[in-house]
Amino acid sequence: MKQRIITGIIAAAIFLPILYLGGLPFTILTYLMATIAIYELLRMKKIPILSFPGFLSTILLWIFLLPNQYSYLLVDLGLAKIELALLAVLLFLSYTVVTKNKFTFDDVGFVILTTIYIGLCFFYLIEIRGNNIEGLKYVFFVLVVVWSTDSGAYFVGKAFGKRKLWPDISPNKTIEGSLGGIFIAIVIGIIYISFIPLQLSIVKVIIITIFLSVFGQIGDLVESALKRHYDVKDSGKLLPGHGGILDRVDSWLFALPILYFLLLVIS
Repeated sequence: MKQRIITGIIAAAIFLPILYLGGLPFTILTYLMATIAIYELLRMKKIPILSFPGFLSTILLWIFLLPNQYSYLLVDLGLAKIELALLAVLLFLSYTVVTKNKFTFDDVGFVILTTIYIGLCFFYLIEIRGNNIEGLKYVFFVLVVVWSTDSGAYFVGKAFGKRKLWPDISPNKTIEGSLGGIFIAIVIGIIYISFIPLQLSIVKVIIITIFLSVFGQIGDLVESALKRHYDVKDSGKLLPGHGGILDRVDSWLFALPILYFLLLVIS
């Protein structure tokens, strides 16, 4: 526990100031985190990052992460992200022939899905943050909701949890803990906007908080399912006491796109 706390403090001391600063430093940090995350997923599948699939998936990841403000770099080349993704698919499929199916069609599916999942979800971290104070407030809001959900689910589950939520995937999580996490997130979300106002009514904040809390928990369960499927304890060892990057951001990766979509719909 001591190691976990120390690592958390150090990680927060690095991440939060750069998040506050925004701009290019934050974009670079996000690129670094996403690159480590895709390495962790490829490692689960035993696909070396220093291989053709590893290299190509990393390049495609960086393209997906490209902020909209720099999209003109692709437009000037007459390309779009979806077209480059299709080109990557064709190259991956060609590689199955070159390797005589040592790199299989299933491997292609895994690599493409992994790259889309990591690339686009981290992309929304960059897009929501943007270069304005409002974006910063929304990113902090997501983090507060996710962290309060995790803490609330843990403590409520420990005190009142009886019915297992999904024992085959995450045996320690309970339905009571999950609902408790959502409730705590709503309370903390309301407190948050009392000190840091968002351009949303309290009803909209509650609705968004519920969605973020639920999908954040789903993201955590997805990561647990992946690790159980590939028989690994943690996604990596970068953060002692916490595991890898994916172990820390799995809830963010689901919550961030959901926030982006909800803001488009209800703002």
